[in-house]
Amino acid sequence: MTERIDKTGEEWRRELTPEQYRVLRQKGTERAFTGALWDDHGPGRYLCAGCGTELFRSEEKFESGSGWPSFTKPANPRAVASDRDTTHGMERVEVHCAKCGGHLGHVFQDGPPPTGERYCINSASLKKAT
Repeated sequence: MTERIDKTGEEWRRELTPEQYRVLRQKGTERAFTGALWDDHGPGRYLCAGCGTELFRSEEKFESGSGWPSFTKPANPRAVASDRDTTHGMERVEVHCAKCGGHLGHVFQDGPPPTGERYCINSASLKKAT
């Protein structure tokens, strides 16, 4: 992983859409079944909408029924970092881009084999490249 990106809130606001800023920088969540990529099943790579780091690949994407893009694993384990999240009265594992710190979503231990993990990611956190 290359050097971490550190920008001010104002710099991020200029570069991101309001929805991307709310999700990536303020740890927001888009409503289920509303994001642009939840039902996308074509080939490609999913990059961080904040910095362009490759985070996930279509080969690891699956239909979880949750209404958010779901993946069994990151494209590169070092590209996605995690933290304990105790907001909203529950304990979860938040995942964020290791390079820019942008909030991606959460990882759960109820995914399919071979990993058993479900990376539940906001569409606003991603941009797709083919």
